[in-house]
Amino acid sequence: MTVKVTDSTLPSEVQDGITLVDFWAPWCGPCKMLGPVLEELEAEFAPRIKIAKLNIDENNITASQLGIMSIPTMVLYKDGQPVEKIVGYQPKEVLKEYLTEKVTIK
Repeated sequence: MTVKVTDSTLPSEVQDGITLVDFWAPWCGPCKMLGPVLEELEAEFAPRIKIAKLNIDENNITASQLGIMSIPTMVLYKDGQPVEKIVGYQPKEVLKEYLTEKVTIK
């Protein structure tokens, strides 16, 4: 199940391993399209990759610190550090290939 995080819980959720955090908002159409895609990917990649969601309407501090200007934006964290940003809706195949690469590199 996708973990819902806040500005205050994000650091503890991303501190170990690889976590993909989806920055989204309820009013964002592409964000709604991305939700089911991420749930499917989480089922395929768990426990190697954790997927979390952060609602930027309720938690804007982290989004502001990371310079997130548009949503959906996904940020890949490795051991607590943000390493890459993916901006905009991406089809499942593209994200699956991306995450597969991240798991194999370690």
